[in-house]
Amino acid sequence: MPARLLYTGQVVVDLVMALEALPRSGGDVLASSATFETGGGFNVMAAARRHGMQTVYLGRHGNGRFGDLARQSMAAEGIEIATPVSHDQDTGLSVALIEPSAERSFISYVGAEGGLSAQDLNRVTVRPEDYVFVSGYSLLHKDKVASLLAWLLRLPQGAGVAFDPGPLVKSADSPQMDAVLPLITLWTSNCEEALRFTQCEAIADALERLSDLLTDSALIVVRDGAQGCWVRQGTRTRHVRGFPVEAIDTNGAGDAHAGVLLANMAAGYSTEQAALRANAAAAIAVTRWGPATSPTPQEVDNLIAAHAEL
Repeated sequence: MPARLLYTGQVVVDLVMALEALPRSGGDVLASSATFETGGGFNVMAAARRHGMQTVYLGRHGNGRFGDLARQSMAAEGIEIATPVSHDQDTGLSVALIEPSAERSFISYVGAEGGLSAQDLNRVTVRPEDYVFVSGYSLLHKDKVASLLAWLLRLPQGAGVAFDPGPLVKSADSPQMDAVLPLITLWTSNCEEALRFTQCEAIADALERLSDLLTDSALIVVRDGAQGCWVRQGTRTRHVRGFPVEAIDTNGAGDAHAGVLLANMAAGYSTEQAALRANAAAAIAVTRWGPATSPTPQEVDNLIAAHAEL
């Protein structure tokens, strides 16, 4: 059967605001635009769905305006929702502040998605060909992490575990990471996250350190912005080229990369081909406003063809 993406992270709603500069403490600035968009883990799942991968959300979603928006967005993308509505609170909110440099800053409030039980996770039977996606944010939610780690340990042999540390998991020195590291079959992060996690100053050293921390067969993919990404498996490291574009919003670009990478690997592309397509998807995503801006396969094909000479 075709591989599915089973997403265990958090879907939230982003209040996306574009502004000239962040305010100083006690200050105030006017935003040039403001919209509510479904974000967080939705970005990864939408990217995978747009590239043909069946996708299931295993996280919680709340009872309120933000939960309604999250469910509407997932339904529009064809993402299956495994858990019922959590009636005690709404889905959480993240304020995403986008500067002219395309850099983004976040202020987040955790809602229903911050909890998860064994009963929630057991609503889906994991198959050996599936990919389970784990977000580093999940390891920080006290009402979620114990159930998630226990469930991960019971995954069937062959099921892949993709892990994105995110900006808040800063080192390997925690009981949670001790439990997760042996299970990871795909590490996906940006350079800054990889350097911080490994406490290295150079990407080559970070890749070496990650290789030491993970199993020998684990695939490590580290995004390097416009330069593309670095891919390491075992003792072999490769650089996969990027695509020059003018970025206006980097929010969700890493998620687009991760979702497209997984979908294309599941579709039978080689690691380098899938990484190239993921680089193209991320390049297109940063030219668009909003969090879930992953392009279609045809748009990826067009960008790759337009830069075939590089």
